[in-house]
Amino acid sequence: MQTFSNATFLRAVGQPAGLLPPGPPEIAFAGRSNVGKSSAINALLGRHRLARISKTPGRTQTINFYELGEGQRLVDLPGYGYARVSKLLREQWGTLVGAYLQNREGLAAVVVVMDARHPLTPLDLQLLDWLQRSRVLALLSKADKLSRAEQAATLDKVRLQLEGEVRLFSSTTRQGVDECRELLGKWLQNENGPPQSVAAAARRNKRPPVKGI
Repeated sequence: MQTFSNATFLRAVGQPAGLLPPGPPEIAFAGRSNVGKSSAINALLGRHRLARISKTPGRTQTINFYELGEGQRLVDLPGYGYARVSKLLREQWGTLVGAYLQNREGLAAVVVVMDARHPLTPLDLQLLDWLQRSRVLALLSKADKLSRAEQAATLDKVRLQLEGEVRLFSSTTRQGVDECRELLGKWLQNENGPPQSVAAAARRNKRPPVKGI
């Protein structure tokens, strides 16, 4: 899809004051550290190294903005749930992500990336509960690590617990890539009608999106 074929890196932001002003529609990607979020982003954008991939959990410590075709953006949020960083750094990440979500009126949807082998961890459920009534895609990454029977069982399990869209995904085999591009492209174009604003929901929440991010 043309929307994802001409992505370019815009900016890495480490402090709320540095956030880009709200403007064009955005899709934000969130997920636990080391679930394959950067690999999923690269697969969707048709690039190998645009989003930095690391085997070290917690490597993404900034909000990274990418410009897509047709004046839209993809936003890579810091991974959560990695304990081997300081409490202060986790709090800073939480403040940064909260500031972003609470002020992005143009945020069309949030993609929550989960390892298909270990979906719906307590921190994932915290975030999904926080985002309820917003437009969310649960992306089950590393699906190639499961057999077809295991994939089907995992998909059923997650769909039973979540409202909204759920997709199996593999950046290795490209399973789900075209399907997700089509869905996200429609959301960026707002073809399915406007969702409840993520920012409006965020402002009503008095707690961080993920406690101890």
